[in-house]
Amino acid sequence: MKKRSISDAQVLPKIVLVGNPNVGKSVLFNALTGAYTTVSNYPGTSVEVSRGVCEVAGQRFEVLDTPGMYTLMPITEEERVARAILLEETPHTVLHVIDARNIERMLPMTLQLVEAGLPVVLVVNIMDEAERLGMEIDTALLEEKIGIPVIAAATARKRGLQEIRAVIENAADRPQARFSYAADLESDIRQVADLLREEYRLSRKSLALLLLQRDTEIEALVRRTEGEQDYARIAQVVNGVVFERRADLHLRISLERKRVCSGLLAGVVRQSAVAGVPLAERLSNWMMNPWTGVPILLLILYFGLYQVVGVFGAGVVVDFLEGVLFEEHINPWVERLGQTYLAWDWLYELLVGEYGVLTLGVRYAVALVLPIVGSFFLVFSLIEDTGYFPRLAMLVDRVFKRIGLNGRAVIPIVLGFGCDTMATIVTRTLETIRERIIATLLLALAIPCSAQLGVILGLLSGVPGALVVWSACIAGLFLLVGFLAARVMPGEQPMFYMEIPPLRMPQPRNVLVKTLTRMQSYFLEIFPLFILASVLLWAGKMTGLLEGLVRAMTPAMNALGLPAEAAAAFIFGFFRRDFGAAGLYDLQTSGLLSAVQLTVAAVTLTLFVPCIAQFLIMQKERGWRVSLGILVFVSVLAFTAGALLNRLLLAGGVLS
Repeated sequence: MKKRSISDAQVLPKIVLVGNPNVGKSVLFNALTGAYTTVSNYPGTSVEVSRGVCEVAGQRFEVLDTPGMYTLMPITEEERVARAILLEETPHTVLHVIDARNIERMLPMTLQLVEAGLPVVLVVNIMDEAERLGMEIDTALLEEKIGIPVIAAATARKRGLQEIRAVIENAADRPQARFSYAADLESDIRQVADLLREEYRLSRKSLALLLLQRDTEIEALVRRTEGEQDYARIAQVVNGVVFERRADLHLRISLERKRVCSGLLAGVVRQSAVAGVPLAERLSNWMMNPWTGVPILLLILYFGLYQVVGVFGAGVVVDFLEGVLFEEHINPWVERLGQTYLAWDWLYELLVGEYGVLTLGVRYAVALVLPIVGSFFLVFSLIEDTGYFPRLAMLVDRVFKRIGLNGRAVIPIVLGFGCDTMATIVTRTLETIRERIIATLLLALAIPCSAQLGVILGLLSGVPGALVVWSACIAGLFLLVGFLAARVMPGEQPMFYMEIPPLRMPQPRNVLVKTLTRMQSYFLEIFPLFILASVLLWAGKMTGLLEGLVRAMTPAMNALGLPAEAAAAFIFGFFRRDFGAAGLYDLQTSGLLSAVQLTVAAVTLTLFVPCIAQFLIMQKERGWRVSLGILVFVSVLAFTAGALLNRLLLAGGVLS
């Protein structure tokens, strides 16, 4: 990403990318700006917006990649943010990116953008897949009929990029849009639009349509802008139109847009017969079919999480960095330096002691956590770039509905395997409060973050059967608690819909940039926290507080069948989950845990209370009452499940 200053962002003309999810906006953003993503939260929200800078014919533009939206009348927070950008920015060009395979369904939003008075360019993307399915789209004819520039593109294959840049450059030469609705609907729209006196970013016609559809945010905007007295007259006319029609105007407007789109597409889209089903299409169907999708998912989990993250990341790389580099070279060297130059015991302990900043904090962050997180992000980016995750959402939708969620919840759940704190924020994308609470509970209970997961996979992979027991316990409790929560919490199940992008071979550059960007962001976040945790543990040791906490947790450790030293790993885990997992790693390498104890500790630590950062985000998102309730419930369930598992494994002679 080219660097830009704040002043650049204020002065540069803006190119805004809008469209449904999974239509290739981010790929186009990458192609225009030269970087995959630079992300920041939109002010006042947790929704991320990508920004960059591109140059067209010697002129610099700021490029914004907005969250996915289906209509100008928002339902989700992402759609609200996308519309807010259109309301608050003054775009030079709005690139509406659609999926060529679903052009009839996505074109109505193009009409909304055009009637809003925005400088729209229609990018008919994924043309290569549409052509493979036998579709022929005459974009020149569509441009002539709709009256805005229309470009055929396959941005993943760099097709159409030159044409997009040319249209951005020649903004003054763009044709003017022309289409209209039925006469009676146009009359209703004019009645409301003629009463709007002030200036708005969107056209009066667009605002009138949104007012007739009872868009509360637009109602508030018009009330503020026009004033109470004038707004009262507008509201009276809107109410009169709605009463006179005595019908669902929202449905009427949607049907009218579909009618207009059908006329625009007449003669534009032709479908020819295709010999056989393409391999990618068959594979896509297999991924969403439970009979074939589950085995495919298990293969991905085995080769992706187990082999790459668990065996390679947590095994090979960590063994070298932690076992060879730090244990044999770096730590002995800094300890010798400390013994020579640090005269005060407290300073020696702070820097190179048992919980020293250098010997523990830096070692955990660099040698244990970073390689595991890096291998996870590599796998995650590879899978993400293929388009598999939307298919996974379709696959798990039926199961998720049994636990009060739907397939859309797979996004925060999968993100939880990267970072539960981030995933808790992403639960905002779920439609109902009920779904958000259930997802937050399950993230806190049974979804280990990437570093914790990697360490646990690395530790348990060397114990025959331990990984199976751990997986069964975590998956079983995830489903059981979700099932019970869905029965306890009232509320209706929302509808589930999701765009399915084409399956593609991952692009090495995209995968590399995403992996490195995420690793950098994660490391910059966790490194100071690991140093802080080391300082707090050092302070606890020096004051005797840590020893007191360990003694207080000894009865709980006894119930789990664990040595008293294991309490430290649970205390570490409250600072950060990955810190606790690293503490478990130290216990195992010290030979203090048997196979049964290791398995029980891994299960309990996975289920144990969320880290401080996740708890604070839970409190912010769900409130004190819900977050404290989750904290207490998860803590009690974790130790209860661990104690029961210990008894079962010992009684059954399993893992002995």
